[in-house]
Amino acid sequence: MTTTIALAGKGGTGKTSIAALLIRCLVERGARNILAIDADPASNLHLALGLPLGQTIGDIREETLQEAQGGSLPTGVARRDWLDYAVRMAVEEGDKVDLLAMGRPEGPGCYCAVNHMLRQIVDALSRSYDYVVIDNEAGMEHLSRRTTRDVDVLLLVSDPTMRGVLAAGQMARLAGKLHIRVGRIYLLLNRASGPLPEPLQQAIAETGLELLETIPLDPVLAEFDSTGRPIAELPDTSVAYQTVRTVTDRLLNGR
Repeated sequence: MTTTIALAGKGGTGKTSIAALLIRCLVERGARNILAIDADPASNLHLALGLPLGQTIGDIREETLQEAQGGSLPTGVARRDWLDYAVRMAVEEGDKVDLLAMGRPEGPGCYCAVNHMLRQIVDALSRSYDYVVIDNEAGMEHLSRRTTRDVDVLLLVSDPTMRGVLAAGQMARLAGKLHIRVGRIYLLLNRASGPLPEPLQQAIAETGLELLETIPLDPVLAEFDSTGRPIAELPDTSVAYQTVRTVTDRLLNGR
């Protein structure tokens, strides 16, 4: 059975770094078959994972539309089969972790049929993995357009600011309106230093979200992010790594 973990939150909160750390910790806990889905059009999860960035789902969609309009799609092959082949070729294979990047959003053309087939293909591909970790762009409404899969755990990532926490609360409310089932929802507070101010603690309480963990500000991780070094090379002494390791254990234990 596949366990799907999605990360969301406003931009600039460190979702991608946390996603990469979570993937690293899953591997260290024995996971041997993980699909990392980069659902952010900026597509930089590959840097954190140390994997190349090849063709994206957005590239496949655009090429398919252009070829269909130009009459140059391969003959004798059903479009669904051709798309299935293209998606599987777009998966960057790593050691225990594979990467699929969603890429740019839809353009001005008609994509309904292609999008539906691509979503089904990505969902079918995901079922062959033990874990799927989805690094989302800011917001929640796009998630149901990317997948029809249920999300077992939704991690809402915020920085220690009122705006970030309120955005996380809004995303939690939107999650209930998606056309997919969302299981456990947690708040992760990233880049925190020192005790949280009382107004921020009150704002967290008012969201109704369970604060799973507070991840300290980590200058070592910040250096890795600024230089593009893979998270796999982060030393075990990193406080961010140590905290996400605790988060991973709690998630695996059903916390």
